[in-house]
Amino acid sequence: MRHGKKFNHLGRKTAHRKSMLANMASSLIEHKRITTTIAKAKALRIYVEPLITKSKNDTTHSRRTVFAYLQNKEVVTTLFREVAEKVATRPGGYTRIVKLGNRLGDNAEMAIIELVDFNETYNPSATPEKKTTRRRGAKTKKADAPVADAKAEEAVVVEEKAPKVKETPAVEETPDSEEEKSA
Repeated sequence: MRHGKKFNHLGRKTAHRKSMLANMASSLIEHKRITTTIAKAKALRIYVEPLITKSKNDTTHSRRTVFAYLQNKEVVTTLFREVAEKVATRPGGYTRIVKLGNRLGDNAEMAIIELVDFNETYNPSATPEKKTTRRRGAKTKKADAPVADAKAEEAVVVEEKAPKVKETPAVEETPDSEEEKSA
């Protein structure tokens, strides 16, 4: 019976499950995004987020603790260098699970699990430009008007200071050369 057992066993023995999650976590940290089933993605989130939190504190003890889970030196180095500096200000929620369709072979529900700060499409940390709205009948502020006039005057001054390029006269063909070509 599974009374009080809260995590998903994923239909595997303990050693197989631990090594599978370690390999998936290594792949996630290395590639920043992997495709897997929804059940594995949810189990991986529970496995990898505490490791990313540990990576924020770059000490020998935290490196050894993370290495005990991942068993891959290159991935631990990547985690503490690249990933930790990107998630330094984030208080949690380092991964995102995006559901895909079902897999053709066995109809398993598929998902993409990715590190949030490495996705350029959904990245909220990249501040978008403010949208300006125009409203009809809006009163213009008197303080803004001189600024606009000054910018227009600067544009005119810049155009006047630009050196003028001398135009070279185009070479015209003489009638003698046309007669030579027809002959």
